[in-house]
Amino acid sequence: MPDPHATPAAKNLPYFLEESSAEVVNSRMGDAVSPRLREVMSVLVRHLHAAVKEIEPTHEEWLTAIRFLTETGQMCSDWRQEYILLSDVLGVSMLVDAINHRRPSAATPNTILGPFYVENAPHYENGANICLDGKGEPMVISGIVTDVHGKPIPGATLDVWQTNNDGFYDVQQKGIQPDYNLRGVFSAGADGGYWFKSVKPRHYPIPDDGPVGKLLGQLGRHPNRAAHLHFIVSAPGYEPVITHIFTPDCPYLREDTVFGVKQELVADFDSINDAARAGELGTTAPFWNVQWNFVLADKAA
Repeated sequence: MPDPHATPAAKNLPYFLEESSAEVVNSRMGDAVSPRLREVMSVLVRHLHAAVKEIEPTHEEWLTAIRFLTETGQMCSDWRQEYILLSDVLGVSMLVDAINHRRPSAATPNTILGPFYVENAPHYENGANICLDGKGEPMVISGIVTDVHGKPIPGATLDVWQTNNDGFYDVQQKGIQPDYNLRGVFSAGADGGYWFKSVKPRHYPIPDDGPVGKLLGQLGRHPNRAAHLHFIVSAPGYEPVITHIFTPDCPYLREDTVFGVKQELVADFDSINDAARAGELGTTAPFWNVQWNFVLADKAA
């Protein structure tokens, strides 16, 4: 199938011309190319060529771009994905996520997964404390998982993770933090309710010692993420939600470096200085109290 975006000149003249460069390149695709790949590559080539024509880079500038992409790939490892960071700081990750998770307005909004999610975290009973290193300000979080009509979802699974009070995930500090520190999986009760103990999240920088961090510096941007907890909430028959809960007092709430903050996900953090209440919950006073409900959309919606 010929490229529908190719001009007659591009189809008839197989030689490269500046004015029809994208059309000439796209016309070289074979007839057996899958329709989706043809569509994706045609769009990418057209926009890339349009950007190059608008920018008119020098040879040295283009080589600088290639070196940047090369260094980005070389920075990737089993636990660090520099290309995910690049996608994040350019806002592309959030855009792709938004396109793929258009839900009813009542449902909890999605945000990006992030590069530090770990599968098979320990499963805890409700009320457990996921902070294993003892650092940070005590926090108790509770709520209900419901559908968009307000009906509780018994047995819903809540997978939660966050950084420690030093601003690092456990996988970033192997041998320093306990394994699975500030990670845990919980199941909602018969009433859809859940609760657990942790510590108040704090802001932290994304890894900025690589090419993406250097790019942020050159752009006059900081590398900091707004303070948050990660959640994946799921239940049979419902669309799972990958989301965050943000603290309202974080200085980076309006300028999260990966554009992950949504106004609907900013929670109230209430300071409770009640020793008796703290004792009942198995924590110490003062502690932060957070009540947060999750709303899942039906898969058929």
